[in-house]
Formats: sequence, C-alpha cells, structure tokens
Amino acid sequence: MTRFNQPLGGNQMPRFGGPGSMMRLPVQDTAHGLDACFLGVPMDIGTSNRPGTRLGPRQIRDESRMLRPYNMATGAAPFEHLQVADIGDVPINTFDLKKSVAIIEQHLSGVLEAGAIPLTLGGDHTLTWPILRAMTARHGPVALIHVDAHADINDQMFGEREAHGTPFRRAWEDGCLQDDRVVQIGLRGTGYAPEDFDWGRDKGWRVVQAEECWHQSLTPLMAEVRAQIGDAPVYLSFDIDSLDPAFAPGTGTVEPGGLNIWQAIEIVRGCAGLNLVGCDLVEVSPPYDTSGNTAMVAASLLYEMLCVLPGVPQEKTKTQGE
Repeated sequence: MTRFNQPLGGNQMPRFGGPGSMMRLPVQDTAHGLDACFLGVPMDIGTSNRPGTRLGPRQIRDESRMLRPYNMATGAAPFEHLQVADIGDVPINTFDLKKSVAIIEQHLSGVLEAGAIPLTLGGDHTLTWPILRAMTARHGPVALIHVDAHADINDQMFGEREAHGTPFRRAWEDGCLQDDRVVQIGLRGTGYAPEDFDWGRDKGWRVVQAEECWHQSLTPLMAEVRAQIGDAPVYLSFDIDSLDPAFAPGTGTVEPGGLNIWQAIEIVRGCAGLNLVGCDLVEVSPPYDTSGNTAMVAASLLYEMLCVLPGVPQEKTKTQGE
C-alpha cells in the first residue's frame, strides 16, 4: 500500500460525488510535507475584457473529477512518486489588485519554503508576476515557457502597471527571467503595431507565433526548447486562450487561429526532463464555458503538468508501448 495521497477513485465514490478538490485529492491547509500541490487563485480583477476567471479554480476542480491517477500515454504515475494535495485558494483581496499581488507572492513564498512545487489554478494572468517574484527569491532568475495568445508584455493598461497584460514585462523588470531561456508559444491575432511581439525578441526571447505551429506536431519544437533551457530552473505558464476558441471558448480574450488540444499536450509532455519549479494554468472563465469543456481541458493539462514534474518517471509498460 502506497504512503502517498491518492485521488478518490470512481469505484469508491461516484464521480459526481466526493470532495470538490483537484482530482478529489486530500485537502490540507499548507504545503508542509508535500512534494507538489494544487492551489487556486480565484481572481479576475486584473482582466481587461470578459470577466469570470475568479470562478476558474472552482470549475477546474469540478471538471477534474474524471481524471484517473495513471497516464496511459506516457506511463507516468505521479501519485506513486510524489506526495500531492490540494491546499485550497490564495485569499486575495478582491477589491485591490495591488494588495492581491503582494498576497499571492507571500502565499507562494510559503509554499516554496515548505519545499513543494506549486501547480496554480487561475485566475487571471496577473497572478504569474508575483509567483515569478517568489520563484526568483528561492531559485534566482528562472527560465520560462509561456504559452499564450498574447505576449502580456504591456508597460501599462489604463495607466496601471498591474494587469493581466503586463506580468512578463514586470517580471523582466524585477530580474526574474533568464532572457536566453524564455520561450513564448502561440502568440497571434491583431495588434497595434507591426512590432508588438518584438519587445521580447529584443530581449533575446524566442517567440513562436501560432502560425508557425499550424498543421504540425510540436514535439520537435519542444526538443529544441529542452536543449535551450538545459538544467535551469524553469517555470511553465499556460494561458488557456493559447488554444483556439473551438477547443477553449471559456476565456476572457479569445483569438482565432490558435493551438489545438494535442499540440497543448505535446508542449506539456515536452517539458519532461526539465527542472520544473512551478506551473500555472490561467484565464479559465466559466461563465463563457457553457459545456464545461474549457475547464475540463484545463484540468487535464494541469494533470499532465503534474506528470512531468521532477521525480516522476516517464515509463510505459510493455502493453502500453506496443
């Protein structure tokens, strides 16, 4: 019998019952004693278009009830190698974005101090900036894989420096990023000027626009990304709007021409072997997700992130591999 926490199985309790935690895992108040943890940031006060991401963490958890512990494609069995739990939500100040940024950084610093790798359920993309500040305080500047329809490098929005379109500009200013190990994937749509995606390129970042990904597997791209990042501590930030709205309509700022689901899975699985120190999945807006499919995809990608954390072997059985 394993000493690690296990998701509540479908033969122990019907999938529509049981706890409302991520994958129906045990819940605890802190990250102490954990190797990895799921936590939510129920926030949408940084959004500029459609709201609703404050409800994202709860809906992602609900849709995660169908997930099972074994990855039948990669052979990963994270709950045999890691102690994992759901540690609830960050208690943001829903009336003050600046205070919420400080609260998120402090909360994540506690998670990292406990030695756990955080998998964060968003929430709008503002949250990644304070998380990267906490990461840098513990690991030094980190590499970054940023999957998104938007570059999120605005200097300000409506005169404010804190918003879901500014986190990576702020993180760069705070010295959180290793410029030669930053990769942005999936950027697309309309802009205000031809050079809108060039700010990162000018810093040495690799920018892969969505059109470069059309009609092909992204497995070769991720091999290049792994070679570029090497053994550096790396953070994965995945905005659900990187996916085409045909697959993920439940988000605030949709852009046509995006990634498909299998490309998204290839990106996450392509992170296996990297020194992942944290991940997030952001911008799920349940009011625009009438079927629940956007949140279901988000939950599945978060599980895939858990499967590629350090310490989880990628081992197919003979039956799976043939």
